[in-house]
Amino acid sequence: MTISVLLADDQPMVRGGLRTILEDQPDIEVVAEASDGVEAVALARRLRPDVCLVDIRMPRMDGMEVTRTLAGPDVADPLRVVVVTTFDVDEYVYGALRGGAVGFILKDAGPALLVEAVRAAHAGDALVSPSVTVRLLRRHLTGSSRPRSGPGGASAVRPLSERETEVARAIALGRTNLEIGAEMFISLSTVKGHVAAVQAKLGLRNRVEIAAWAWENGVAGR
Repeated sequence: MTISVLLADDQPMVRGGLRTILEDQPDIEVVAEASDGVEAVALARRLRPDVCLVDIRMPRMDGMEVTRTLAGPDVADPLRVVVVTTFDVDEYVYGALRGGAVGFILKDAGPALLVEAVRAAHAGDALVSPSVTVRLLRRHLTGSSRPRSGPGGASAVRPLSERETEVARAIALGRTNLEIGAEMFISLSTVKGHVAAVQAKLGLRNRVEIAAWAWENGVAGR
């Protein structure tokens, strides 16, 4: 199955570079390019691509607003948005993830991570540049004034089991499913089952939201 991708960036050279990287993959096709946020939203709503790659700083509508418009909590049928930017700024990362993005990738992270982020988004998973994940969530969320629960997940809609809490903690620390399985000596399918259970119990949509919840509630540690 081919993954359809929309590119939204105000710099033609950047869009060209991203297109070259993505279309070098046999399972990815760039179906449209947008040079500003308003155009990105219009194209995304018309074409319904599998994944939208969106820059933060764009004319007319910035990437944060594009993300909220296409994937925010109030969107009935959200698209999968991955923010791709040169700006490793806490406010941008946190705002994008809270706005519904399922990924946040730095432009200098390399082609392999970009492709992995697109595939993860298409599979219903999420990926944040490893250099960003732990630093951002630890600094921003543990420093907030939000109430936190203990490791048992007392603030969950339904309490997490001990194993589910361990999986949520591992996700918050940037572990992939394969790494979680290896560390806990469980199969990949079992890891995926735990992740799905955590999402269902907490009312969350993806791994990024699990990570944010874990840091907000003290589950990920300090």
